[in-house]
Amino acid sequence: MDWLLKVRAVVARSGEMDAGRWWNTEGQLGPYGAKALGRGLPRTHHFAQARSVFMVAGHRCEQVFNPMGCVSLWRLTDRVEDEFDRKWEAWLDSAREWAPFFEELAGIKKPKVVDALRHFDLVTEAEMAESATALTPSDDGRAVRATGTLSCGHRTVAMLALGFGRAEPGKLVVPYAKIAADAQRSTKGEIPPADAPSEGE
Repeated sequence: MDWLLKVRAVVARSGEMDAGRWWNTEGQLGPYGAKALGRGLPRTHHFAQARSVFMVAGHRCEQVFNPMGCVSLWRLTDRVEDEFDRKWEAWLDSAREWAPFFEELAGIKKPKVVDALRHFDLVTEAEMAESATALTPSDDGRAVRATGTLSCGHRTVAMLALGFGRAEPGKLVVPYAKIAADAQRSTKGEIPPADAPSEGE
């Protein structure tokens, strides 16, 4: 789950109005946000910033493209989302340990999503190469679909994150994936621990 939090934070920061201009948050995960919230929430402000941008980004993506029976980076399976929510309190308890990550993220000026994911070692060279053929654009240009055999695991999330690299400044493209029905119910293939191999390895 730590990896998923970092991936979401990097994509969220990359889409803010002072970067990709995909959702209407103005540098909340940048230096401005840290100053604005740091006074009132000195220990946990990074997580308050992150949760706020996650919600705005998810809502904006649903406004642009929201197919039934699919997952996005901001709305994975119920099982994954429940586990992510359960981890939140533990992350708050270890907020100081997370501060260097959020501070480094805030320090990247106008981050580009693929470069930022690479910077934090959140995607592999193999995943970046695969994304060139595993992401199929929709006819209307509003979305890209991650293709192949998909569960809600590491590979799927990596493709969803890299899919934002198909967007342009001010023009959001929403990555999505169709998940097999059994993957919606099963834990198999879902987000592995940080030191576990990704799907297909």
